Amino acid sequence: MQKIKKIVLAYSGGLDTSVILRWLQEKYGSEIICYTADLGQEIDRKKIMTNAKRLGVKHVIIEDLQEIFVKDYVFPMIRGNALYEGIYLLGTSIARPLIAKRQIEIAKKFKAEAVSHGSTGKGNDQVRFELGYYYFGPNIKVIAPWRDWDFASRNDLINYAKKNNIPVPQDKKGAPPFSVDDNLYHTSTEGKVLEDPSKPAPEFIFQRTTSPTKAPNKPTSILLEYKNGDPVALNNKKLSPAKLLRKLNDIAGKNGIGRVDLVENRFIGIKSRGVYETPGGTVLTFAHRAIESITLDKETMHKKDSIMSRYAELIYNGYWFSKERFKLQKIIDAKKNKVNGKIKLSLYKGNITILSRQSKSKAYSIKKVSFEENKTFNKKNVERFISRHCKLLRK
Repeated sequence: MQKIKKIVLAYSGGLDTSVILRWLQEKYGSEIICYTADLGQEIDRKKIMTNAKRLGVKHVIIEDLQEIFVKDYVFPMIRGNALYEGIYLLGTSIARPLIAKRQIEIAKKFKAEAVSHGSTGKGNDQVRFELGYYYFGPNIKVIAPWRDWDFASRNDLINYAKKNNIPVPQDKKGAPPFSVDDNLYHTSTEGKVLEDPSKPAPEFIFQRTTSPTKAPNKPTSILLEYKNGDPVALNNKKLSPAKLLRKLNDIAGKNGIGRVDLVENRFIGIKSRGVYETPGGTVLTFAHRAIESITLDKETMHKKDSIMSRYAELIYNGYWFSKERFKLQKIIDAKKNKVNGKIKLSLYKGNITILSRQSKSKAYSIKKVSFEENKTFNKKNVERFISRHCKLLRK
């Protein structure tokens, strides 16, 4: 076996990556550098440091990337109105490229020969991480324990943890936890009872959204201001990207916004069920589309619509750093400078309703659309328009 002196592990401090940390030490005898990217998830820095140090780790890096994550990854994706298979807002998918990028940069800093992640052998994240690794470190060695070790099930993992005095967390019912991923944009929950699509998702798994049936009985109104395609203020208060999303998560979550239960087609070829909570992201995606409706011309909007499915698929599949995604992003952002204005929304028991849209854009003209008589629109032109399309219809 090739001697590996140093490995940079994407480390959460939880069960899976703590087991992986110990397993890497046993198999390779390497120095492990633990890297945790703070993307706004519920994070216990003390727990991460304690668990890593308990296993003899000298270097534990916890890095706050929340603003970079929202500004350079989440907001560009929302500008593309991205939805995978018409419903998934890509909360897990969009986080992996940034983590992979920083992991490689840290590996170069510490002169590490390898990187490792905790993604399962049946999931999409292994692809997303590794495409990112090889983009920034073509010669790096990637260690994917879930594809390499002898553990056949999650029970094997738990038994190994107990033998090595690694704490095994429990869910709210006192059982081993669901598989959960979270960041500032979303929370995903998979596994256990959710693997049976005939069974409803238990209410206790939801972490950041109130059930719509238990949400406030009065609607909550919010005002979002957009500049160059991105939200810059909430309720007339200027906020940084991460702070705006965090505040919106709180408001929308309390109103039961952003729950999705879906069976998706994974990139590797199997179907899986996940329950997603994306309260702020759901509002921002809805609002962005609404503000575009009064600021962009038809051709631009329809062009964006025509590429959205492919754009979302690229993100889902881990192709964030691909030439194709960069090319589509240029198309998406070509007229983002025109997307300026304010939109007022009502949030009520899981629903979003538009109250008003305002913009100085000339894309929408009240005079042209008005039912009142005016001289800005020549109705005779409509006859010629219909006549021309009748001829095209017969070609």
